[in-house]
Amino acid sequence: MWNRNYIDHVQITVAESVGIEHRGRFYDSVGVLRDVFQNHLLQLLAMIAMEPPASFDPEALRDERQKVLQSVRPITEADAAQHTLRGQYQGYRQEEGVDHASPTATYGSLRLFIDNWRWQGVPFFLRSGKCLAAKTTQVTIQFKSVPHLMFPLPAGQAIRPNALFICLQPDEGIHLRFEVKVPDSLRQFRSVDMEFHYAEDFGPQAIPEAYERLLLDAINGDASLYMRADGIELGWALVDPIRRSWDAGQPELQTYIPGSWGPLAAETFLGADGRAWAMGCGDGQASDPDHGVPATTPTVKA
Repeated sequence: MWNRNYIDHVQITVAESVGIEHRGRFYDSVGVLRDVFQNHLLQLLAMIAMEPPASFDPEALRDERQKVLQSVRPITEADAAQHTLRGQYQGYRQEEGVDHASPTATYGSLRLFIDNWRWQGVPFFLRSGKCLAAKTTQVTIQFKSVPHLMFPLPAGQAIRPNALFICLQPDEGIHLRFEVKVPDSLRQFRSVDMEFHYAEDFGPQAIPEAYERLLLDAINGDASLYMRADGIELGWALVDPIRRSWDAGQPELQTYIPGSWGPLAAETFLGADGRAWAMGCGDGQASDPDHGVPATTPTVKA
């Protein structure tokens, strides 16, 4: 099911609840695009979309991730206004070390496509930002809606499509959200959530800190989680045209309230067909189409 026939779109979120803190001078010269997208988000994209490697050898893994980056459709400077969104949280220009007229983006969203047989036509939505509603790193696999409804639902109502949430930080685990019919009803459905968390089954120290793991891999000579030089070059080749467009003022810089999920335009950025940012990690919450307002979903322990 990990292909274009069953998956409607993929969302990758790297959100931070804090601002730039004491890194104003550095961050103002870098921005969210170079700080997070070129490395973290493109790395997650490659991990999610890669083909199964022939072995668990580090080079086999990196070869497959490289193929994904080679297949990503570039966003040209002319197309950046259509496929990207940039924002800045209110109060950023008053931070220590920041230019009072700074156009630096603290929030960004990208719409990417992977031109290969598995993912052709499936949009990948990437977003990251400072001063957002929560600190979380997660991947949402949004499956397609059922092709035919046999239940007599009211006109205009549809069954919510299933979604798989891969929770990477801070509470590593997996959530599967699906619909169940309310007993003794013909047309009432509700979302339930099957969940698994490493901390609950293996203890709070089951997974080491991110950089702790990377440093240990470096000592052991295991390059599985590291980008290769040609992969880094591909990442910059994808990001640089977007950076030039942003530096030229396209698309227009949006502002957003600290503690929200970014600019109001972030929801319409996902397009039509009822797509909305979905937050399925963290106490079984999932955001609804009303710009990230959490709606509680019942949970079922796996």
